[in-house]
Amino acid sequence: MGLFTKRKRRPSRRAEAKALKHKAAIEARLAAKNDRKARRAEARTQGKVAKAQIATLQAEEKAALKLAAKAERDPFSASQVKKYLGVARVLIPVLAPLAYRGATFLRGQLDTRRAQQLGVGIDQLGDFTGHGAKLQARIVNAEAALQQVDTQDGKDAKAKAETEKFAAAAKDRLGSLTAAVRTADQMPAHRRRAVHASITHELSGIESDILARLGVR
Repeated sequence: MGLFTKRKRRPSRRAEAKALKHKAAIEARLAAKNDRKARRAEARTQGKVAKAQIATLQAEEKAALKLAAKAERDPFSASQVKKYLGVARVLIPVLAPLAYRGATFLRGQLDTRRAQQLGVGIDQLGDFTGHGAKLQARIVNAEAALQQVDTQDGKDAKAKAETEKFAAAAKDRLGSLTAAVRTADQMPAHRRRAVHASITHELSGIESDILARLGVR
């Protein structure tokens, strides 16, 4: 068979080798091109992922800053409460005595004003409480004035007896009014006001009689 087989000519073999080499070069360039495309695509993907992560982090940071700003504005936030407690620990030892003196002074002023309104001394203020405090104070003052009437000197026996009789009757009426004031404190508001009005009217009459006995017109 070798006798009848045609040998390839040398130029044909060279052309074939050249073609194969050219084909390999083209394939290598295509492979390199595809690899570069794949790398660029991967880089773009990684860039997009990185941008998305950066955007997420920025959004989280912005939200955290907004929350922190809101917490700063909130007077009862945890951070603000901590600040208040810290400031309080420093200021309380300094301010407590001042606050106590201020409260004591204010209390004294209020007590003085209330005592003046009731017409009694400050030391007697604790004796008059409740809705009928003012009426109680008026009754006590009337009783004190009645003692002055009862101890007046320079009168004859008949006048003295008459004064004693008046003082005893007035004292009984004042005692009844005291009991009425205490009872009225337990009544509903509308009934209490009606009872107080009645007590005020009768007490005004007793006070007028006592002042007349003392020579005050």
